[in-house]
Amino acid sequence: MIMEKGISSVEVLPSKSSQVTAVKVVVKEPETKQTQRGKRVGFVLVHAGAGYHSESKAKEYKHVCKRACQKAIEKLQAGALATDAVTAALIELEDSPFTNAGLGSNLNLLGEIECDASIMDGKSLNFGAVGALSGIKNPVSVANRLLCEGQKGKLSAGRIPPCFLVGEGAYRWAVDHGIPACPPGIMATRFSLAAFKRNKRKLELAEKVETDLIQLKKRRQSNEKGSRVMCSVCGRPPKANDGGKGGDQIELYSPENDSGTLDTVGAVVVDQEGNVAAAVSSGGLALKHPGRVGQAALYGCGCWAENTGAHTPYSTAVSTSGCGEHLVRTILARECSCALQTEDAHQALLETMQNKFIGSPFLANEDGVLGGVIVLRSCRCSAESESSQEKPTLLVEFLWSHTTESMCVGYMSAQDGKAKTHISRLPPGAVAGQSVAIEGGVCRLESPES
Repeated sequence: MIMEKGISSVEVLPSKSSQVTAVKVVVKEPETKQTQRGKRVGFVLVHAGAGYHSESKAKEYKHVCKRACQKAIEKLQAGALATDAVTAALIELEDSPFTNAGLGSNLNLLGEIECDASIMDGKSLNFGAVGALSGIKNPVSVANRLLCEGQKGKLSAGRIPPCFLVGEGAYRWAVDHGIPACPPGIMATRFSLAAFKRNKRKLELAEKVETDLIQLKKRRQSNEKGSRVMCSVCGRPPKANDGGKGGDQIELYSPENDSGTLDTVGAVVVDQEGNVAAAVSSGGLALKHPGRVGQAALYGCGCWAENTGAHTPYSTAVSTSGCGEHLVRTILARECSCALQTEDAHQALLETMQNKFIGSPFLANEDGVLGGVIVLRSCRCSAESESSQEKPTLLVEFLWSHTTESMCVGYMSAQDGKAKTHISRLPPGAVAGQSVAIEGGVCRLESPES
């Protein structure tokens, strides 16, 4: 049996900071569905990134989230591990040309694709990750293989198995362990190539403006009075008090330009036994420096999963998205997991996004803090059946929150016929990087009848 609370509308809440807007979900009465006899239960929540999702591509974003949910649920129903289910969801997201992960990822300054990915198992607390990886179609499959190999124990001569590999070393390890290589040319799509060309032109334009400003500064320092330097791009005098950014700032990551996607993809899963897993995958920022590694590969930053324990009354799983540098400096995945151990999950996540992310002292000099998370937490409880006997039930709370313009999510339980998808957007008037949206729901997973 599943009881699910669905999204109906949102309302604006007052917040501790006048710059922060919180959005709370208003939920409907729970729907009830009968668990099929012998059918395994489980739940998955996925995201196609926190960034900007244009209305013209909304259908594609929702469709890939739906497919990712279905892949994960198929694994759970077949009795697969939570880590295998979350990997299956991520592979589907990586294979979409519309997401910034795997196939069609953002290109770096040299026009190459370098991907980051990681996965965490809540039962063993093991972790696997790759950074700046090229030549592999599905980076998350390498991260998952690292996790699995690490669980086998020490290598020959007592060597510690790696849990995080980067660059050429990660590529060679993957090939040596039977993961097929992919020609670099196949990874780039017409969408990612077009975005790269547009962004390169913008970068060249910005550099020309910056060059003019440097020349202006030098002329003033040499006291050449009466000289007038004109911008070679726009034909106007550059502004002198713009902090070196040019009279007209060139912005790669604006709502009007969805080619500069920030949207890392990710998923969180809970299986029938209550084991949780989380994973994340990303192509990184557009025009990033070669070798740059973002939060998607880093422990406690991209994803987190932890089963119930002596000091953790709830099992939690978290996957993050957004500007990697912001997420790394706040260790957001780990922070969210810790916060979810309190009674009110919604309030805990809201306060974490406000105080540990937007209001973080580690990001005090940032104009806007861009990111998003999906989280789930679960615990065992009892529900009375028709025979008045208590049946073990898994209570799952799931939430998503973001400071970006939008975030695309999908979710599904093993008892659902199809996945539900949603593109969450900041309310009118809210400022990206300074506002928080938060939504979610609750479901109960009853153990199937034998």
